[in-house]
Amino acid sequence: MEPGDFPRIAFPNESAHYRTARNALLDAEIALRRQTEQVARMRRALPPGGEVPEDFVFDRIGADFRPEKVRLSDLFGEHRTLLLYSYMFGPERDSPCPGCTHLLDGVDGAARHVSQRAALYVAAASPIARLAAWAHARGWDHLQLISTAGNDYNAHYYGNTASLTPAMRAQRGTKEGECWDEPMLNVFRKQEGTIRHVWGSELVFAPEDPGQHHRGLDFIDPVWGLLDTTPEGRGDFFPSVTYAVKPARPQPSEQA
Repeated sequence: MEPGDFPRIAFPNESAHYRTARNALLDAEIALRRQTEQVARMRRALPPGGEVPEDFVFDRIGADFRPEKVRLSDLFGEHRTLLLYSYMFGPERDSPCPGCTHLLDGVDGAARHVSQRAALYVAAASPIARLAAWAHARGWDHLQLISTAGNDYNAHYYGNTASLTPAMRAQRGTKEGECWDEPMLNVFRKQEGTIRHVWGSELVFAPEDPGQHHRGLDFIDPVWGLLDTTPEGRGDFFPSVTYAVKPARPQPSEQA
């Protein structure tokens, strides 16, 4: 069935002009849905990526609430696939990146579902005790945080800018020797004892279109998806880690 070949709904009191424009938009949304699935198929059809250079050792909080060492190979658990998000929360930061944080607010709710199909962890360079305290304060009940302190995972898999080429640094305006963390999602696959890289959010490092940030992980971000449905759009809004507390609305029994 082609985009125009099906009955359309209509809302109360809408004009013919609105319906014509909305039908055209719906056709574009259908085309985007098809392209999104095409891109997903291409992603799933990628040939095997490179074998990981080492079985990186991370810090995490164990079952007895004490820090423990864990290898990359152990993070898979019962699964063959591992999603590992690099969180911009290194020891040099007073507070974590608000962009990463709002994304993880949404991913925390999704984590209980994703974990039925694949392992999911969040890695940051701060010490594990700091990460665990932050996750508790944030109310993240389903995300599993690990620390990259002491290993080179971020340098290998672009969780920071250490491995950027001179050309990439010039394009991004990054000076030689500068190194900071980046919001990178990497996917790994373990098969017959071998771990290979499958996919990474390289759009983070692609040139941005005018008036946009990189939008490298917008397809998993509910905040931007919801705002894109509004007449105001995103505007110049960017999430914060905290917001001013609004006065509580009076309960019906408190109203005169």
